[in-house]
Amino acid sequence: MAEEDEHRAGDGRGATVEVEELTSPTPADADALARLLPQLSSSTPPDVADLARITSAPGTTLLVARSGGEIVGSLTLVVVSIPTGVRALVEDVVVDEGERGRGIGRSLVEHAIAVARGSGARTVDLTSRPSRAAANRLYESTGFVRRETNVWRFDLE
Repeated sequence: MAEEDEHRAGDGRGATVEVEELTSPTPADADALARLLPQLSSSTPPDVADLARITSAPGTTLLVARSGGEIVGSLTLVVVSIPTGVRALVEDVVVDEGERGRGIGRSLVEHAIAVARGSGARTVDLTSRPSRAAANRLYESTGFVRRETNVWRFDLE
């Protein structure tokens, strides 16, 4: 089951797209994300048990965009409290290749910003590879600004 939201997208090419928070993932949701996430990453997609753990994690919001009942996009928002304030991080933004250009990514991002704001976050951060030109244009057009910083990773695998 999911909580519906007023964020909708569509450009006249098909069904209206609605963004909702995934709260009780089903096997069909896991199957849809298993089809969608490889368009973003080579990581193994989550199964329904993984999704249940993700959606029940404090501070984690898994947003999905549905068109005709099918998941066509997703975004994960993580809100954390740290000594310098409440911060939010956007991860794993992906829209199905055949659905891009319909405003779905924008609807997901705008919904995530609204959730972060409602959680008291001072900032929302995200990272995006330079090769994802359309995604980077989207982030800039929704108010994100590029920061001069280093991104570091320590691989635990």
